[in-house]
Amino acid sequence: MSFLNVRIYGVLVNEQQQVLVSDEFIRGNYFTKFPGGGLEFGEGTLDCLRREWQEELQQEIEIVRHLYTTDFFQISAFDNHSQILSIYYVVRAKSPFVAKTIEKPFDFPIPEGANDVTAPRWIPWNAFSEDSVSLPIDKIVARKIKRKGIEWLYTPED
Repeated sequence: MSFLNVRIYGVLVNEQQQVLVSDEFIRGNYFTKFPGGGLEFGEGTLDCLRREWQEELQQEIEIVRHLYTTDFFQISAFDNHSQILSIYYVVRAKSPFVAKTIEKPFDFPIPEGANDVTAPRWIPWNAFSEDSVSLPIDKIVARKIKRKGIEWLYTPED
């Protein structure tokens, strides 16, 4: 059985011009991606993003603008029968960022038997590129935000 898996992600650049990513160990593999997660039945995309950031980062966010929606077929990294549709938004922190971050990629312990371990990490804007993230759609978004620049991300749309 095939199905559509809708994923919602947020892109945050802080006042120190650092991009927030999430280093994750999922089902035996390591990924670096933008923070966010799966849309639940009955949930809108903005509510999903707020919930995911609250659950994963204990962070309230303001959604600034829509950034990107997948416009091509992407198979899931975890199975061969799920199509991924990803929607990205630019976000701003509504309160000081309090989640414990790591300095180096995947610098976290993996408890025995764990299937999902995550840790947020800041990457300086000048060091950030499509190579900073693992997933194909995230790479497209990384290229877009680097090309457009920080000022564009946080400039209100007309």
